[in-house]
Amino acid sequence: MLLTATKIIICGFMLNATGSSGRSTDQDPLLTEKLNSVQEENNILRQQLEAYKEELASHLHDEPRSNPALDPAYLHQPSNHHLSPSASSGVLCGHEDAYIPKCEVVHVAIVCAGYNASRSVVTLFKSILFYRRNPLHFHLLADSVAQIVLQKLFQTWSIPQVEVSFYLADSVVPDVSWIPNKHYSGVYGLMKLTLPKVLPSNLKRVIVLDTDVTFATDIAELWKIFSQLRDKQAIGLVENQSDWYLGKLWKNHRPWPALGRGYNTGVILLELEKLRKMGWGQLWRLVAEKDLTTLLSTSLADQDIFNAIIKTHPDLVYNLPCQWNVQLSDNTRSEHCYTEVTDLKVIHWNSPKKLKVKNKHVEFFRNLYLTFLEYDGNLLRRELFGCNYTSTQSAVKEHQLSMLNEEDPCYDLRRAQVRSLRTHLYFLDYQYEPSPDGFDVTLVTQLSMDRLQMVELLCQHWEGPISLTLYLSDAEAQQFLLYALSSQLLSSRKNIGFHIVYKEGNFYPVNLLRNVGLQQVDTPYVFLSDVDFLPMYGLYPTLKKAIQAQNMQNEEKALVIPAFETQRYRITFPKSKAELLHMLDMGTLFTFRYHVWTKGHAPTNFAKWRTATTPYKVQWEPDFEPYIVVRASVPQYDTRFVGFGWNKVSHIMELESLGFQWVVLPNAFMVHMPHAPSFDIAKFRGSSQYRRCLKVLKTEFVKDLNKKYSKHFVIDQ
Repeated sequence: MLLTATKIIICGFMLNATGSSGRSTDQDPLLTEKLNSVQEENNILRQQLEAYKEELASHLHDEPRSNPALDPAYLHQPSNHHLSPSASSGVLCGHEDAYIPKCEVVHVAIVCAGYNASRSVVTLFKSILFYRRNPLHFHLLADSVAQIVLQKLFQTWSIPQVEVSFYLADSVVPDVSWIPNKHYSGVYGLMKLTLPKVLPSNLKRVIVLDTDVTFATDIAELWKIFSQLRDKQAIGLVENQSDWYLGKLWKNHRPWPALGRGYNTGVILLELEKLRKMGWGQLWRLVAEKDLTTLLSTSLADQDIFNAIIKTHPDLVYNLPCQWNVQLSDNTRSEHCYTEVTDLKVIHWNSPKKLKVKNKHVEFFRNLYLTFLEYDGNLLRRELFGCNYTSTQSAVKEHQLSMLNEEDPCYDLRRAQVRSLRTHLYFLDYQYEPSPDGFDVTLVTQLSMDRLQMVELLCQHWEGPISLTLYLSDAEAQQFLLYALSSQLLSSRKNIGFHIVYKEGNFYPVNLLRNVGLQQVDTPYVFLSDVDFLPMYGLYPTLKKAIQAQNMQNEEKALVIPAFETQRYRITFPKSKAELLHMLDMGTLFTFRYHVWTKGHAPTNFAKWRTATTPYKVQWEPDFEPYIVVRASVPQYDTRFVGFGWNKVSHIMELESLGFQWVVLPNAFMVHMPHAPSFDIAKFRGSSQYRRCLKVLKTEFVKDLNKKYSKHFVIDQ
C-alpha cells in the first residue's frame, strides 16, 4: 500500500513531464533534472518504508496471541451488546470497491492553535498529501497565531488542487469555555463539538482529525466509508484502545459514561447535515451540563462529551475499523489492532509523551513519522491530472514562468525571482510586546545552516527582539529545532521570531529572506543586519535612545552603524569605542571590506567617526551598502537579486530615492566575524556568466528605479 502510493507520485511527475507540454523530458533538461530528483527522493522513501514494514512484520509473526480478548477482532467489536445492530455494522473493513470520482473533493477539518501545534500539524499534511489522489479542502479552525502561520505556509506551498479555509477559533470560545477541562489541549480540545455550527451550511460531511495523527494510506479510502453510514448514523469513530472508559486503570478512577471501551475522537467522520437536522448544538450542551453536575470537568476534552452522547444515543455511531486510528497512548492495546503492516491506515500519537510513548512497535511508527517529518514538501506539489482546477495563485505563477525565455542566458536567475518558496513563520514559540515608548527596534537578519553557530552569539550581544529567517531543507529544519530546544539561551528567549523558508533551487534567496523577516516585525523600527555581524554590547538600548533623539518618527532618516571586521577566529570583543579604536591601531580590527570593496562603506567616513562625539550626516554614493536602523515600514528588498551581489546596494539606493538622510552614530559599531566563503560568492567569483547576468539585473533595476521615482541614476558598467 505504501509502495503503491510512492509509485503514484513518480508516475504523476512522469505524466507532467510529457503530457502537459507535449515535449519529452529529453528535450527539457530542467524537467528531466526535476524528475530524476523526484524519483531518487521517492526511491529512498520507498526503501525506508519497506525496511520498516519487514522489521515490524517479523516481530508480529513471532508473537502468539494467547488471550482471545486481545485479538484484533475483539478490538473491532467493543461490548457490542450495548450497540444497536445498525451501530455495529461498521465492524468490518467495508466495501473496498466503493467508488469515489477522482475529482471529488475530500473535506478535512482540523482544530489547530498555537505555534507548536501549527508546526506539528505539517507532518500530518505531508502524510495526507503524499498518498492523496483526490483534490483536498482543509477547513482549519485556528486561533490567530495558527492562522498567520498556516495561511502563509499554504500560500507559499502552492499545492495544486488543495484549498484551505480558515475559521477563527475565538468566535466559538464562548461556546465551550464554560466547560472545565483538565486535558492539556485546554479550551481548543473542546472545539470539535462546534464544527457543525462553524463549517459552511452547504458542507454535508467532513473528516475531522487531531493534529497528532499520521496517515499511511490515501485519505480517500476513509472518505469512501461515508457511503456505509445508514439511517441515523452521523459519527464514525474507532473504539478506544485503552481501558480508560472501563474505569479500571487506577483506584477511584471515574471516567465519563461510554459504551463499553468508548471511542477515540482523533479521527472522526461527521455527517454534518444529519447532525444539524437533529439539533446537535443543543444535544451536546444538554449532555455536557447533565454529566458535569457529577463529574465536574472533562479529562479527555471533546472525547468525553462525544462518548456521553453516544452512550445515550448509540444509533448515532458507526464503528470504524481500528486501523483508521491506531492509538499510541499509555496503557494502549493498539498493537493488537493489526496483523500486517499493510493493515495500518492512521497512526495517532495521542499520549502527552508523543514519540516517547511506550509501545513494542514504536520504532516502526516513529520511523514512519520521522520519514514524513523530514520529507521534502516541495515534492508534494504534484498535479492531479484530469481535474480541471487551478488556483489563482498557481495560475499567476504559471503565467510568470511562461513569460520567461528559456534561451535567455540569465534564465536561472530570473526563474529564481518568481519561484514560490514554502515559508513557515514562527517555527518556535514567540511572545513579545513592543515597549510602550514607541522607540522599540527589532534586529532583522537571515542565515543558512552553515551560519547556525552565530545565532547564540548574536543573542548574547542583542537582548532586544529579533526577526530571524532561516533557509533550510526539511531535514535541516528538524536539526535546527533540536538545536534550539536544547539551547538554554535560545529556548529561554521568547522575543525571537524564527521563520523557515524551505530550500528550493540553486540560489540563496537573500532578499526574499530579508523580506520575510521584515514583514513579521511588530516594533516601529528595524535594525537591518547580517548574521555574521555581532553588534556591540548594549547596542539595543543605545539605538532606542538614538531613535528618540533623532526624531525618526517625523523624519526620513537612516541611522548608520559603522561596520568593522576581524580576520581572527578568536578575539576579545571590544567593550567600548575606545577598545575598538585601540584594536584598529593594533591591526586586530579593520574597517569592513577595506581591502576588497571600499565603495561599500567609504561614505561612512571612518576617519571622522574616530573622533566624532555627536551624530553626523553623510551623503549617499554609488554602491553604498551600510547597515542601518530605519522605520519598519520602509520598502522591501528587491527579490530579483539572489545569491551574491547588489542585494543590499539596491535597497539602499531605493531609500536614497525616497529622500532618506544618512546619519552615522558616533558611539555605535558592529564587527564582522570570519567564516568560510559562501557558495554564492564562490559562484560569483568563478562564473563570468553569473557576473554578466548580475550586470544585466543591475541595469534593469536602475531603469525601473528611475521610472518609479523620476530619478536619473546611472550604473557604472
